[in-house]
Amino acid sequence: MPGKLTSKVAIVTGATSGMGKAIAELFAKEGARLTLAGRDQKRGEALLEQLRPVNPDIQFVPGDLTQAGANEELVKETVNRFGRLDLLSLNAGVLGLGSVTDLSIEDWHRTLETNLSAIFYLCKFALPEMRKSGGGNILINASIAAFKSFPNHPAYCASKAGAVALMKQMARDYGPEVRVNAICPGPVDTPLLWESAAAFDHPESAVEEARKATLLQKLGEPGDIARLALFLASEDSSWITGSAITIDGGILNA
Repeated sequence: MPGKLTSKVAIVTGATSGMGKAIAELFAKEGARLTLAGRDQKRGEALLEQLRPVNPDIQFVPGDLTQAGANEELVKETVNRFGRLDLLSLNAGVLGLGSVTDLSIEDWHRTLETNLSAIFYLCKFALPEMRKSGGGNILINASIAAFKSFPNHPAYCASKAGAVALMKQMARDYGPEVRVNAICPGPVDTPLLWESAAAFDHPESAVEEARKATLLQKLGEPGDIARLALFLASEDSSWITGSAITIDGGILNA
């Protein structure tokens, strides 16, 4: 049987780790033709080796997406290989830990460039190609940090709030041709969660407290986020746009 994304051409960024990797794996199983993006060439090649037996229509394009030109090249490589572009799944992210007075100016800019500017760059070059194809779909992996503050995460919180605002603005400008939504995860058991915990005096205790703070008393798994991404990427969600959807085990309601 065809998958939910059969014939769709997608770019997945942050594809070599955590939630981005889980999304890449599920999209491959569901038949999407994929361009995977990340900084790490070796991990990208390993992911290709893993996924090509499931779906041969996959390529990996390494690059630093904080550079506008790398995003333009990513779109060109995708259209050259597959002839069109239908879907973006934007997952690249960094933290930038430290209070405003402690955080270096370099880390502030690096976090905003990775978590927010890279979204703008890729959408700037992708949207014209989507419109040529008759429409498209953009998924931004944001965070509950868009709505809730966390100690020593000023750049991260600001960038994720900006990503949600940018999502809503693009949904207004590019509908009805293009749907744009944001996924806002809570504590998901990924390397980034453990990096985030380093902002606390006792990282392991901080992660355990985050687990206990969810109404479901458990951390999320990357596959939880991937399944929501698949729903939003597919026609199952054809009347959803401009939405920031939290997936957090209920932590915002605790």
